[in-house]
Amino acid sequence: MSEQKSRPPQDRPWESGWAPDTTRAPGTRRLWLAGALALATITACVTAVTVMDQESGEREPRAAEPTTLSGSAPGGLISFATPSKGGAEKAGADRPHPSPTPTSSAPTASPSPTPRKKAPKPPKASPAPSKKPKPPSSHGISIRSVNFSDRHWRVRDGYVRLDQIGSGPEQREDATFQRVAGLSDSSCYSFTTADGRYLRHRSFVLVADRNDGSSLFRQDATFCPRVWSHSGTLTLESVNYPGRFLRHRNFQLRLDPFENSHQYYADASFQIVSGLD
Repeated sequence: MSEQKSRPPQDRPWESGWAPDTTRAPGTRRLWLAGALALATITACVTAVTVMDQESGEREPRAAEPTTLSGSAPGGLISFATPSKGGAEKAGADRPHPSPTPTSSAPTASPSPTPRKKAPKPPKASPAPSKKPKPPSSHGISIRSVNFSDRHWRVRDGYVRLDQIGSGPEQREDATFQRVAGLSDSSCYSFTTADGRYLRHRSFVLVADRNDGSSLFRQDATFCPRVWSHSGTLTLESVNYPGRFLRHRNFQLRLDPFENSHQYYADASFQIVSGLD
């Protein structure tokens, strides 16, 4: 019997003894229709993706993954993301052939070569300063007393004395020195003998001694010129004992503190003349 013959008009359901069928859940036909519509939508999407892949010549590496709508979507339906037409065309426009399948491990980028810094050029080797300054090309100098003009500095037995110089070559050589830049102060003087010794004060007495390279030796062997009233004369002041000047006493060269007296000025004044050798 057909469904329409067994079903009376809905406005008079009880006149013929008919009642609604309660064995089937209400709305089942609508659910079937919604499912059919969803399948039709999926089929259309898959077909569209396949057609676009064939047109672009590029194989899709993997199917579109279903994405769940947010909680605001009704019924919690599942929709499938569909690639945009513009994105598919852009992906296939650059490459006429399908892109290679990516490997499981990404290739490691080789580090760019670091430019090597140029090695600094070694500084030009400067000549090592010699302990003994080179003597000037002249024959040296001699130092004469002002108040005893016939006497000169002379090294005798290691001490510097004020002696009368004879005509012998040894005496003249002992009374000839080289004036060099001060060992402790280049603006001052140091004096060397013919055999390479320096004149220095030791216990405030002027002697000839070998340079031991010490700071004390450099200071003891450095004397700064001071010009006094006498024209062409000078006095020599110690570097490490300011206020003490070289003077002769009993014809012995010593380092004595300054005295404001005529005798001190005369004993501490000297003239530098040509070498006697």
